[in-house]
Amino acid sequence: MQADLDTRLLAAHAEENRAALIALYAEASEGARGLTARRFYLTHAYVYALEAGSPEAVTMRRKLVDLGAETLE
Repeated sequence: MQADLDTRLLAAHAEENRAALIALYAEASEGARGLTARRFYLTHAYVYALEAGSPEAVTMRRKLVDLGAETLE
């Protein structure tokens, strides 16, 4: 499963497909085993969402706050 996700992430990067990158990094975060990995992947999804002006960025930021990776200030 992880290999498939990695393959899809690499393809999305090669295609510069921001929508796919947002979704795939969010998916990776949800499936990550450890807290550090969850934060890492969600941070990437959040950055791509911000760059794309996606409304998903608001929800992602809240999740990052809940995970202790972002502050409300």
